[in-house]
Amino acid sequence: MTDIGRIRTARHCVFVRHAHLVFVTKCRHRVFTDRHLTPLEDITQAVRADFDTEPVDFNGEDNHLHLLVNFPPTVAPWKLVNSLKGVSSRRLRQQFPDLVHHYYRANRLWSGSYFASSLGAAPLTVLPGYIEQQNQPG
Repeated sequence: MTDIGRIRTARHCVFVRHAHLVFVTKCRHRVFTDRHLTPLEDITQAVRADFDTEPVDFNGEDNHLHLLVNFPPTVAPWKLVNSLKGVSSRRLRQQFPDLVHHYYRANRLWSGSYFASSLGAAPLTVLPGYIEQQNQPG
Protein backbone atom coordinates (compact mmCIF):
# COMPACT_ATOMS: atom_id res chain seq x y z
CA MET A 1 0.00 0.00 0.00
CA THR A 2 0.94 3.67 -0.27
CA ASP A 3 2.85 5.72 2.30
CA ILE A 4 0.16 7.55 4.29
CA GLY A 5 2.06 10.85 4.55
CA ARG A 6 3.22 11.00 0.95
CA ILE A 7 2.63 14.43 -0.58
CA ARG A 8 1.18 14.28 -4.08
CA THR A 9 1.22 16.95 -6.75
CA ALA A 10 -1.15 17.90 -9.50
CA ARG A 11 -0.96 20.61 -12.12
CA HIS A 12 -1.79 23.52 -9.79
CA CYS A 13 -1.71 22.08 -6.29
CA VAL A 14 0.17 20.02 -3.75
CA PHE A 15 -1.93 17.81 -1.51
CA VAL A 16 -2.25 15.06 1.06
CA ARG A 17 -5.94 14.21 1.08
CA HIS A 18 -7.19 11.02 2.70
CA ALA A 19 -10.60 9.55 3.30
CA HIS A 20 -11.67 6.60 5.40
CA LEU A 21 -14.68 4.99 3.69
CA VAL A 22 -16.91 2.30 5.14
CA PHE A 23 -19.57 0.48 3.10
CA VAL A 24 -22.13 -1.71 4.82
CA THR A 25 -24.04 -4.51 3.12
CA LYS A 26 -27.79 -4.17 2.66
CA CYS A 27 -29.52 -4.90 5.99
CA ARG A 28 -26.02 -5.64 7.38
CA HIS A 29 -26.42 -9.10 5.92
CA ARG A 30 -23.37 -11.32 6.45
CA VAL A 31 -22.19 -11.74 2.87
CA PHE A 32 -18.41 -11.90 2.70
CA THR A 33 -15.94 -14.64 3.45
CA ASP A 34 -12.18 -14.66 2.89
CA ARG A 35 -12.70 -15.82 -0.69
CA HIS A 36 -14.60 -12.59 -1.49
CA LEU A 37 -12.19 -10.06 0.02
CA THR A 38 -9.24 -10.54 -2.34
CA PRO A 39 -11.36 -10.14 -5.51
CA LEU A 40 -13.15 -7.24 -3.83
CA GLU A 41 -9.83 -5.53 -3.16
CA ASP A 42 -8.84 -6.03 -6.82
CA ILE A 43 -12.17 -4.60 -8.01
CA THR A 44 -11.88 -1.53 -5.79
CA GLN A 45 -8.27 -1.06 -6.91
CA ALA A 46 -9.38 -0.90 -10.56
CA VAL A 47 -12.05 1.68 -9.75
CA ARG A 48 -9.68 3.75 -7.63
CA ALA A 49 -7.17 3.81 -10.50
CA ASP A 50 -9.85 5.39 -12.71
CA PHE A 51 -10.17 8.21 -10.17
CA ASP A 52 -6.39 8.63 -9.70
CA THR A 53 -6.69 7.63 -6.05
CA GLU A 54 -4.01 5.70 -4.22
CA PRO A 55 -4.86 2.88 -1.85
CA VAL A 56 -3.51 3.21 1.66
CA ASP A 57 -5.33 0.40 3.42
CA PHE A 58 -8.11 -2.12 2.76
CA ASN A 59 -9.92 -4.61 4.96
CA GLY A 60 -13.35 -5.98 5.58
CA GLU A 61 -15.56 -8.20 7.66
CA ASP A 62 -18.54 -10.32 6.77
CA ASN A 63 -20.91 -7.34 6.49
CA HIS A 64 -18.81 -4.26 5.80
CA LEU A 65 -15.71 -2.96 4.05
CA HIS A 66 -13.09 -0.38 5.11
CA LEU A 67 -11.01 1.62 2.62
CA LEU A 68 -8.41 4.28 3.31
CA VAL A 69 -7.55 6.20 0.15
CA ASN A 70 -5.44 9.17 -0.85
CA PHE A 71 -7.36 11.11 -3.48
CA PRO A 72 -6.82 14.32 -5.49
CA PRO A 73 -8.84 17.51 -5.00
CA THR A 74 -10.49 16.96 -8.38
CA VAL A 75 -12.34 13.91 -7.05
CA ALA A 76 -15.62 14.37 -5.20
CA PRO A 77 -15.83 11.72 -2.47
CA TRP A 78 -19.47 10.91 -3.27
CA LYS A 79 -18.59 10.16 -6.91
CA LEU A 80 -15.81 7.83 -5.82
CA VAL A 81 -18.14 6.09 -3.35
CA ASN A 82 -20.94 5.68 -5.92
CA SER A 83 -18.56 4.17 -8.42
CA LEU A 84 -16.88 1.87 -5.89
CA LYS A 85 -20.20 0.55 -4.62
CA GLY A 86 -21.82 0.18 -8.04
CA VAL A 87 -18.92 -1.49 -9.80
CA SER A 88 -18.08 -3.79 -6.89
CA SER A 89 -21.72 -4.88 -6.56
CA ARG A 90 -21.99 -5.68 -10.27
CA ARG A 91 -18.64 -7.46 -10.57
CA LEU A 92 -19.06 -9.52 -7.39
CA ARG A 93 -22.44 -10.69 -8.66
CA GLN A 94 -20.77 -11.78 -11.91
CA GLN A 95 -17.84 -13.51 -10.19
CA PHE A 96 -19.87 -15.14 -7.41
CA PRO A 97 -23.33 -16.14 -8.63
CA ASP A 98 -23.98 -17.66 -5.20
CA LEU A 99 -24.14 -14.12 -3.77
CA VAL A 100 -27.32 -13.33 -5.71
CA HIS A 101 -29.56 -14.30 -2.81
CA HIS A 102 -27.94 -11.50 -0.75
CA TYR A 103 -29.07 -8.85 -3.23
CA TYR A 104 -32.75 -8.99 -2.20
CA ARG A 105 -35.46 -7.37 -4.33
CA ALA A 106 -33.58 -4.15 -5.02
CA ASN A 107 -30.66 -5.98 -6.66
CA ARG A 108 -28.25 -4.15 -4.36
CA LEU A 109 -25.38 -5.56 -2.38
CA TRP A 110 -24.61 -2.38 -0.44
CA SER A 111 -26.74 -0.26 1.84
CA GLY A 112 -27.66 3.10 0.33
CA SER A 113 -25.63 4.88 3.00
CA TYR A 114 -21.92 4.98 3.73
CA PHE A 115 -19.44 6.45 6.20
CA ALA A 116 -16.76 8.89 5.06
CA SER A 117 -14.21 10.64 7.22
CA SER A 118 -11.47 12.95 6.03
CA LEU A 119 -8.02 12.66 7.52
CA GLY A 120 -5.38 15.32 7.68
CA ALA A 121 -1.65 15.37 8.17
CA ALA A 122 -1.94 17.19 11.53
CA PRO A 123 -4.35 16.37 14.35
CA LEU A 124 -7.38 18.64 14.44
CA THR A 125 -6.44 19.90 17.91
CA VAL A 126 -3.14 21.27 16.57
CA LEU A 127 -4.46 23.29 13.62
CA PRO A 128 -6.23 26.19 15.42
CA GLY A 129 -3.05 26.93 17.39
CA TYR A 130 -0.95 26.78 14.23
CA ILE A 131 -3.26 29.20 12.42
CA GLU A 132 -3.36 31.60 15.37
CA GLN A 133 0.45 31.71 15.53
CA GLN A 134 0.81 32.95 11.96
CA ASN A 135 2.34 36.40 11.60
CA GLN A 136 -0.28 38.87 10.45
CA PRO A 137 0.92 41.66 8.18
CA GLY A 138 1.30 44.91 10.14
